[in-house]
Amino acid sequence: MIDYDLSKIKIVIFDVDGVLSASTILLAADGEPLRTVNIKDGYAIQLACKMGLRVVIMTGGRMEAVKLRYERLGVKDIFMGCAVKIKDYEAFQEDCGFADEEVIYVGDDIPDYEVMSRVGCPCCPADACSDIKSVSRYVSDRIGGYGCARDIIEQVLRAQGKWLADEKAFGW
Repeated sequence: MIDYDLSKIKIVIFDVDGVLSASTILLAADGEPLRTVNIKDGYAIQLACKMGLRVVIMTGGRMEAVKLRYERLGVKDIFMGCAVKIKDYEAFQEDCGFADEEVIYVGDDIPDYEVMSRVGCPCCPADACSDIKSVSRYVSDRIGGYGCARDIIEQVLRAQGKWLADEKAFGW
């Protein structure tokens, strides 16, 4: 269980590679990386969006397929090509005016470290690197790409009384 007051969480930010997709990436014939997605993560993300939780994607990747996947699930804030994520986080925070304590950030590797060191509730998948685990309040028992996002979102929505709370839960 996440050791944090989840009732104050308004935003959940996800890295993609190693968090929403598996750590291993297939390469297409043209050299483009192909990511995996988890259906249970997808269900939880779309439900979170419908229930008013702000889900954000913050990735160093630039693949249009990633953007389309999360837009179709209802994610409105998608930051692609993030070279230094703390800069993107700070710009997003300045635009939206939220407090660090209202944020869960889910990352798995060093590019996520600075943001995770700043937000109220940093979380990571079970296969995150040791430096990321050391700054995380919660390490999911799920590895990246295999239900880590579902685990975290479900805990937040349950804590906020929004999991299976109404008919929104029973469809896509």
